[in-house]
Amino acid sequence: MWRRVLRPFVAVIPVMLALCLIFAKEVGAQTTSVANQGLSPEVRVDAIFARETALHAGIGLATPLGTYVRAGVVGAAGVSNGSPSGRVDAVVRFLLDPFRETKWGPYGGGGLSTRFGDGRAARALMLIFFGAEGPLNRGFSPAIEVGLGGGARLAIVLRRGVAERR
Repeated sequence: MWRRVLRPFVAVIPVMLALCLIFAKEVGAQTTSVANQGLSPEVRVDAIFARETALHAGIGLATPLGTYVRAGVVGAAGVSNGSPSGRVDAVVRFLLDPFRETKWGPYGGGGLSTRFGDGRAARALMLIFFGAEGPLNRGFSPAIEVGLGGGARLAIVLRRGVAERR
């Protein structure tokens, strides 16, 4: 009974999160240089190990919400158990080294993921991950991520970056 009552609310959560990210405003304590960074593109390859194992290639955009926080969205497509599949992720990353003071900067994050595929209904999933972003080379930074969300995840990411910040 409770599932039937809560189902409409669960379906609205990804929409509410997306609206919050789109209309978020900068607060006074945030520096203008972070706000001027704009959108940062990324390309990635993810392996998701679960009952329905998947391999996805994706693209995404992230924007700074402050010195330590980045919010983004990723769209990916690939195969799951031999059938076409895809996903959309809305994520927030917390950077432990936003100023590139170390060669590899650790971060953690979470968000929501929606997986869909070959005739199956889309599923909303919670996502948590940890990663490390590497040194800037020709305007791009490599990163590696591990996480959970619809199964265990392993990702290799290439992000556009700037010299002073992650």
